[in-house]
Amino acid sequence: VGPGVAASAAQPCGVLPVRGRRRSGKAGLGRRRLSGTGEDALYFAAQGHRVHATDLSPGMLEVLQKKIVDNDATNRISVELCSFNNLENLEQKGPYDALFSNFAGLNCTGKLNEVLNSFPVLLKHGGVVTLVIMPSFCLWETLLFFRGYGIKAFRRFFSLNGRTANVEGTSFKCWYYAPSYVIRHLRKEFDVLSVEGLCTLVPPSYLEKFPAKYPRLFSFLKRKEDKYKSKWPWKYVGDYFIISFRKKLS
Repeated sequence: VGPGVAASAAQPCGVLPVRGRRRSGKAGLGRRRLSGTGEDALYFAAQGHRVHATDLSPGMLEVLQKKIVDNDATNRISVELCSFNNLENLEQKGPYDALFSNFAGLNCTGKLNEVLNSFPVLLKHGGVVTLVIMPSFCLWETLLFFRGYGIKAFRRFFSLNGRTANVEGTSFKCWYYAPSYVIRHLRKEFDVLSVEGLCTLVPPSYLEKFPAKYPRLFSFLKRKEDKYKSKWPWKYVGDYFIISFRKKLS
């Protein structure tokens, strides 16, 4: 399968925000990676990486396979039907150079600890893990209380047993996790490389009218978020957080 791998066993839920922020320099290590529905797999393949893409949905993999053919990427991307809850059953177990989970896909499981516990056997020593996850607190979402959206403003506060979410008419259960939860489950075999907030000062994507209505303010907030995204408290209060680890060498 060639040298190097990065894996993203994400089953997407939610909307892709600020793609450049998540991709730049975070999972651009290695040559092979797992990914979800297609966009990230194609992006990494275009950078010269080998990609192993997984998803629980046969229909989603069919869409991805068509994209692979359309983009002449059959020699760079392979696919496998597998849930991130069953990574230990992957036919292609690696070990990989990197694991990448995007789209807050990992918020779609209430057993994130089991998913995280499967990472060490899939990853080479010195390999990188990058996860994009929705935290248990979002500053912008909480501020919606003052706009009269009380339920939405506090939905993450009472989500221990999961909360029902709806994207484009499809309902599913969603759980929220703090960075400390992820660190606690990986720290034995991984070192933390970085934690940064996404949509901490910049409004989340569901406030879609904000950029057009307040273009100068939006540009100002983008500059400030880029400056403070890795600093306390901003790295903990975004709509998402991006967290990266490196597997210990011994």
